[in-house]
Amino acid sequence: MKADTNALGNVVIAFIGGGQMATALIAGLRRSGRSADSILVVEPDAQQRSRLGERFGVQVFPSSTQELARAGAVVWAVKPQVMEEAAKPVRDIVRSALHISIVAGIATPLLQEWLQTDRVIRVMPNTPALVGEGVTGMFAGPGAAPADRELAHRIFAVTGHTFWVDADDRIDAVTAVSGSGPGYVFQFLASFQAAAQALGFSEEQARDLVLRTCAGAVQQACAETTALTTLRDRVASKGGTTEAGLNVLTRYELPRAMTEAVGSAFARARELSNRQAAKPV
Repeated sequence: MKADTNALGNVVIAFIGGGQMATALIAGLRRSGRSADSILVVEPDAQQRSRLGERFGVQVFPSSTQELARAGAVVWAVKPQVMEEAAKPVRDIVRSALHISIVAGIATPLLQEWLQTDRVIRVMPNTPALVGEGVTGMFAGPGAAPADRELAHRIFAVTGHTFWVDADDRIDAVTAVSGSGPGYVFQFLASFQAAAQALGFSEEQARDLVLRTCAGAVQQACAETTALTTLRDRVASKGGTTEAGLNVLTRYELPRAMTEAVGSAFARARELSNRQAAKPV
């Protein structure tokens, strides 16, 4: 999904934190035609500030500054453990702005308390945003207007697909599936590559073969509405090579392993959210 950044108008976007996900968003905004002077970044690390300034031409600052008062939207991209402290010097400067949090494990009510505003949208992007193929789940707090939702969508659509959930705790489920999902996929790819190398392919050949095979299968699945299990069965002829391989995956309970992996990630996301909510103020 491509975003029409013209629809953002003259809104200045401030990023508090300039790490990997902020970099992906900034790259997407600049790639889509967003002007550098409409993007502000607060990033304490001098080397990262330099990289962002040189690569994108955006304005970078080591700490909170009155320049942030220009922002119509603030994207919070800091570590969860520093979010509360990071909010204190910024919130009074940007009180009229929309606040968008990509900080994991901090629920909307706590964000509203720390930022002292009801205009909060919580989102969970994932790392393929770095190549414009991200998936971002979004939840709008009760104080976010329809225009706020549209603005948040326009900002994050530059990194890929966005979708809305109807409850704050559903972001924990998003975290377990699309947020953590690339890690599961990379683990599968690494194991698949190792298996190919065991058959005599070089590391380079095995990587290329595995990536092309998986990319083709995903594209085929995206091009059809057929159930994934049906697509699987079309490949597996009775008594053939694919069936032999699938029988091994069944014997080792791959479906159960995936269910438990996603469930474990979800439980951990809930635990982190509950831990933050339980912290003494």
